[in-house]
Amino acid sequence: MVVVDGLDRLRELCLRLPDTTERLSHGEPTWFIRGKKTFVMFADQHHDDRTGFWCAAPEGVQESLVAADPEHFFRPPYVGHRGWLGVYLDVEGVDWDQLEEIVDDAYRQIAPKTLIAQLDQSGPR
Repeated sequence: MVVVDGLDRLRELCLRLPDTTERLSHGEPTWFIRGKKTFVMFADQHHDDRTGFWCAAPEGVQESLVAADPEHFFRPPYVGHRGWLGVYLDVEGVDWDQLEEIVDDAYRQIAPKTLIAQLDQSGPR
């Protein structure tokens, strides 16, 4: 139940952003900007027995969050060396307000300036 709810909520956060699409990549739901650039990837026991997602993150955020709260955050395989952040969804106390900010930051790391401006013009969430 946590997985389905987590996936549905993550999907909602991603698809509300401008010019975002979803399709499978490496067998998992993944969200793209303009159908090309990945900014969030769902991970349901993809490389371990955990459920979460991987996303682009501003410089230093991965290190900071993983150090402060390793129960909720991790360095994902393959993309962790580029600063991407891993977020567990299979734990108690998932802070969806914080995850909304993390997804927004991921989008802003990848999106072109025109889409970021469009997001900024749409006003508060």
